[in-house]
Amino acid sequence: MKSSKLIMGCLAATLGLTAGVAMAQDDAEREAIAERLKPVGELCLQGEDCGTVMAASSGGGDTSDGGGSVDGEGIYNNVCMACHETGAAGAPVRGDEAAWSERTGKGFETLLSHAINGFNAMPAKGGNPSLSDEEVQAAVGYLVEPVMDVPELGGDDAPAEEAASSEAGGAPDDQATASTDGEAAAAEADASGDEPAHAGINGEAIYNQICMACHETGAAGAPVRGNTDQWSARLEQGIEILYDHSINGFNAMPAKGGNPSLSDDEVKAATDYLVEPVQ
Repeated sequence: MKSSKLIMGCLAATLGLTAGVAMAQDDAEREAIAERLKPVGELCLQGEDCGTVMAASSGGGDTSDGGGSVDGEGIYNNVCMACHETGAAGAPVRGDEAAWSERTGKGFETLLSHAINGFNAMPAKGGNPSLSDEEVQAAVGYLVEPVMDVPELGGDDAPAEEAASSEAGGAPDDQATASTDGEAAAAEADASGDEPAHAGINGEAIYNQICMACHETGAAGAPVRGNTDQWSARLEQGIEILYDHSINGFNAMPAKGGNPSLSDDEVKAATDYLVEPVQ
């Protein structure tokens, strides 16, 4: 009788130990699977506080110091690669020396200024205004690393500011003329009371300079100009909603197409031209 109890006790202990080992193995396997399935990056939309979070989640550490701890590669993969890996909207592809040769000749500070303040079809900070200048610098450093020497993160930002100021004063003549003519036409329309204030503004010129990069290619999910299927649901919301989205930003689209110098009326004129084929 005692032997039976002893045997039963041993069996119970053995089964308990086996079950514990199996559970531990299951937990380890689940953790390993979760690690393998962990996303490479995170989608960051305008208006979200994404910049510092992305850098931290990618192992970037504290981004408040200038010690080079910002994860430029992680930020690039979340914000910049959509255009700079595909060449969308004419963006130079990372590592393409021919595409970068003229640009790198202007120096890193000029490239950084373009990235921070926007340039041609590229919106300021890649359309993510929550990024700090330091985070943009880290992303730009990763972008151009294959084709030029990159200064250390946290350097003097004055040259970038000077470059931005210089380029702001050297805007293309046709853009300045279009803006001036548009404002004059808008003033006349207001005085007559017959047409909306933006009716006389050259929306096509603004569209070609600011909007076409995405709305001709469908980059970042933008509805393509003239594509009735893509615009049907949007048009049902009414033109005032489309104006609001264009002026204030919506989902991945930055406010005013990433060009805050545009007036609301100029944005409305560009929006009119954008939706004209499908109205």
